[in-house]
Amino acid sequence: MGAPRKIIIDTDPGQDDAVAILLALGSPELDVLGITAVAGNVPLALTEKNARKICELAGRPETSVFAGCTRPLVRRLVTAEHIHGRTGLDGPDLPEPAMPLQEQHAVDFIVETLLAEDEKAVTLCTLGPLTNIAAALNRAPEIAPRIRELVLMGGGFFEGGNVTPAAEFNIHVDPHAAEIVFKAGIPLVVMPLDVTHKALTTARRVESFRALGTRVGIATAELLEFFERYDEEKYGSDGGPLHDPCVIAYLIRPDLFGGRFCNVAIETASELTMGMTVVDWWGVTGREKNAMVMRDVDSDGFFDLLTERLGRL
Repeated sequence: MGAPRKIIIDTDPGQDDAVAILLALGSPELDVLGITAVAGNVPLALTEKNARKICELAGRPETSVFAGCTRPLVRRLVTAEHIHGRTGLDGPDLPEPAMPLQEQHAVDFIVETLLAEDEKAVTLCTLGPLTNIAAALNRAPEIAPRIRELVLMGGGFFEGGNVTPAAEFNIHVDPHAAEIVFKAGIPLVVMPLDVTHKALTTARRVESFRALGTRVGIATAELLEFFERYDEEKYGSDGGPLHDPCVIAYLIRPDLFGGRFCNVAIETASELTMGMTVVDWWGVTGREKNAMVMRDVDSDGFFDLLTERLGRL
């Protein structure tokens, strides 16, 4: 194995964000330079705290966590407590974090890190609304060509939306930020609902986390049992989609995923379809291709990887 891949995780934890962070911290292929929190699933005061809770759960309190933007660039903040619970991490009883929150603003950390590291050295992993990334690009457009890749959970096409008929939550919360990111010329890999709805937390898979017998394994099972209750009722499925860990799993095992390079545009004008990811899957528009959009996942291989890596923590 070569040198670990340097990543920044931008996140709004969220139970599935928590599992993604645990996967990253349990994987030696990845060097987590910092975790930047953004308002999304719950307000910023909770997302930054939740990120620190997860670092401590993983036994990695030395990880640097930064607080970022409190609201979307243009629109008012929409949150998802009805899915994630009042804290955003309802399920297990996680203690208040003892590790400090870094004083530097997340956007400043993103800009300074990308300018300080070698060009194409840092990958951005975004698990929530893209507000922090768009704010960094607005402040310092010169960082765009320095980013190795941006792998994001967001959007949907064949699956439609999950917060409106047209829009997935992360893009819907801050569509104007998403539009900036998708137009920035950064190499993009998109994990939309089309993939994540094929990665279901079945009862057997959740039990495999609990069977690890560790604090991390038991807490993960409790997180997922709370998180999946909403989607099980909504979709009538055994388990719910495990969205955000797909981003981290792709960096470790890209062979688990399959997709197509195509154009993605973000709807920001229509209230009816606000935040829709308009994916030119069939190449009918002639617009320049700007993103690798994933559609398939080896779900058994994905959960095997998750269980093995969380077992290391």
